[in-house]
Amino acid sequence: MLNKFFAIVLMLWSSTAFSQTIGDYKSGFIRQGNAISFTTTKGEVKLDLCTPEMFRIRTSWTNKFEPNENLMVIKYDWEKVTAKVEEKKDQFILTTAKLMIKVNKSPFKVDVFDLKGKLLTSETNGSIAKENTKVGVTKKLQADEHFFGFGERMDFMDRRFKKVTLNVGRGKGLPHAIGAYNILEANYCPVPFFMSTKGYGIFFHNSFSTAWDMGATNKDQYSFKAADGELDYYFIYGPTFPSILNSYTSITGKSPMLPQFALGLHAGTYSGGTWGHEEKTSDQYVVELARKYRALGIPVDLLWLDSTWRLFGEIGGKGATSFEWRETFKDPKGMFDSIYAMNYKMVGLHLRPRFDNAKKLNLLDQAQAKGYTYPENGKPGEFVNFFDEKATQWWWDNGVMRVAKLGAKFLKTDEGSAFGALANESEKVGPTGKQAERLHNLFPVAYAKAPFLAFEKFNGFRGLNQTREGYSGIQRYPYIFAGDWPSEWQYFAPVIKAGLNVGLSGVGSWAHCMGGFEHQADPELYIRWVQFGMFSPIALVFGMDHPGYKEPWNYGEDALRNFKKYDLLRYRLFPYLYTSMHQQYETGLPMMRALVLDHQDDENVYEIGDQYLFGDHLMVAPVTTKGAITRSVYLPEGLWFNYWTGEEYEGKSYRHVVAPLDTIPLFVKAGAIIPMQPEMTYTGEKPVDVITLDVYPHGESKYDLYEDDNMSSNYKTGNFALTKITSSLNGSGLVLKIAKPEGMFKPTNHHYLAKIHWNNEVPKAVSENGNQLKAVGNAAALDKNAGWYYDAKSKVLWVKSAGDNTGDIGFSIN
Repeated sequence: MLNKFFAIVLMLWSSTAFSQTIGDYKSGFIRQGNAISFTTTKGEVKLDLCTPEMFRIRTSWTNKFEPNENLMVIKYDWEKVTAKVEEKKDQFILTTAKLMIKVNKSPFKVDVFDLKGKLLTSETNGSIAKENTKVGVTKKLQADEHFFGFGERMDFMDRRFKKVTLNVGRGKGLPHAIGAYNILEANYCPVPFFMSTKGYGIFFHNSFSTAWDMGATNKDQYSFKAADGELDYYFIYGPTFPSILNSYTSITGKSPMLPQFALGLHAGTYSGGTWGHEEKTSDQYVVELARKYRALGIPVDLLWLDSTWRLFGEIGGKGATSFEWRETFKDPKGMFDSIYAMNYKMVGLHLRPRFDNAKKLNLLDQAQAKGYTYPENGKPGEFVNFFDEKATQWWWDNGVMRVAKLGAKFLKTDEGSAFGALANESEKVGPTGKQAERLHNLFPVAYAKAPFLAFEKFNGFRGLNQTREGYSGIQRYPYIFAGDWPSEWQYFAPVIKAGLNVGLSGVGSWAHCMGGFEHQADPELYIRWVQFGMFSPIALVFGMDHPGYKEPWNYGEDALRNFKKYDLLRYRLFPYLYTSMHQQYETGLPMMRALVLDHQDDENVYEIGDQYLFGDHLMVAPVTTKGAITRSVYLPEGLWFNYWTGEEYEGKSYRHVVAPLDTIPLFVKAGAIIPMQPEMTYTGEKPVDVITLDVYPHGESKYDLYEDDNMSSNYKTGNFALTKITSSLNGSGLVLKIAKPEGMFKPTNHHYLAKIHWNNEVPKAVSENGNQLKAVGNAAALDKNAGWYYDAKSKVLWVKSAGDNTGDIGFSIN
């Protein structure tokens, strides 16, 4: 099998010394704009300045360079970078506004410093080298240097002294005990990018399988190597991790804003019958499922039908897509219409990348005849050739449009890893050969890109696509889900780690199957996993367990109550989550953040893979141990509050906290301002006429609330509004200011209800814009009237504004 071949190649490669370096600088130093070329005794090196903080290095032993591609990288044209270049006897020195780059002539190597002369990274002698088709570079590993990123990894956070191979795939073999469920091998979304605690990142711009030895073999050096292709990488200076992520995603693309309703619950279904039970499927099951969610008051906005909606084909079986409805779906259009009548926003369908023939449709035959499938062994293959625009358009017109015109609004593009590797549902490996190896990691990106862009145009609002596999650039066609992990405790914590690692790799829109995917879950595991799922970037419930399918009412009353509690809380948090989504679009900063992202100098956080920041202000610590009603957490520097009890903690400390089954440990950063909306069971059920501001006063703090039309792409051209909110606490009291929204977009009118965590005495006076507000007898009295109420038991001060967001509002509490 091709995966075995890759493993053997990489094993031999790791034990083979590189024999051919790039040599010494010879002559031909040329600078043209941002491009600087060096001719060496063995080839040529190009250094392209991108920004004062970032440059690209390409090395060729043939004096030819590969053309630019557009699946991993979308930006190649950069504004002119001012740089001073000095040639000395033994080196060139390039100085930008942020970096000093020293290019040693003999042997040729590149060392990088900040402007204060602090070493960021240096190469070993003979570091740039190749062995047959394999290319790589070796750099010195500093004594206290640690590495983070590498994509959706379930095994470790910090990769210092470890090895990793990056090549899209589930893992080898099907046996449950190891095989495809080996968390050390799982590679659904590898990303050849890392960030160093020394303040820099490296993105290896190569689509072949790559191997990274981060000090495992030699504790004084690290290396990264590709099986073929060009030695092409970007050096990115931060020095902070958020700055590095921002620069990396400026190369590979930012995650777009999804429609706001995509922050709501995504529910998948096998329509009543998973594999082996296909005869039990029906369109009526799907309608009844949608109706039951509504009847139980469980918030949900998106549904999708997994594999069994369609007939499995004649050639590819479960591993291919025929686009022909199963006979048990009597009226697909009526099904879509009924679901949309219940105020669901999007309904989608699962598919796989191979074409197939069924009973009435022979799309595989047609596509092969037209040359629209990717060749296999010199003959027409089965995979849609998503690298060919004409083939992609034909797939859309003749396949996807058959379901889109009935009501489908997005796809779940599953099994992108099967191109050039063993598929889950068959013994086929698809295309083989060197070009297939080159495209194997890029295929999931091209595969997700096609329906994302096409549905965006067809639907007339922002795109959405669900996909399992990815590589650098996949964040542009979100979202990624973590894959088919069994419903067992042993996989729960590794899935959390996968979400943190992929977020550190530029992929922020990420999800997982709450409760696990395969077989029925222990109800306690289901409850704990759902709590984590509702505090994930995308909330997704779906399972293969027949007949339960992870539907919350199938796991007992406690599970149903827990599901509804956290789902309703998530919908209340929409303004906070939506603002975080825009922050992700602007900066590349994920919604779900490993603690190291904001605390790269705190070694206590380097291996914490089971707690995280959720947006700027919330800290989430899921309970991943069966039977546990407590857990230990680490609180980074600062002051923190227990969200449920209000208890206050000094940071940079470990705490053991109580966590009953219905409670996920949740903490709030001091100074936090968290906007919330009214409770809803689907997006748009009620007007957002009051925004609650959950305020934890501490010194000076601020928050910029983001708003737009929730649907269009006009945000890309600045059509949005920011409401600047500030909190100032001192010895004389608290001043909370809510400015009138600024920007091109005009939000709907809403008042504000401040929920202020107030550990002081009952306020003497509360005023709005200088006018005294009236104290009322209870919080409910503020539903319709302005005023304030202090709840002495919970130590919460409630303040309702008289004014709305058409003007500035200033609360003073004394």
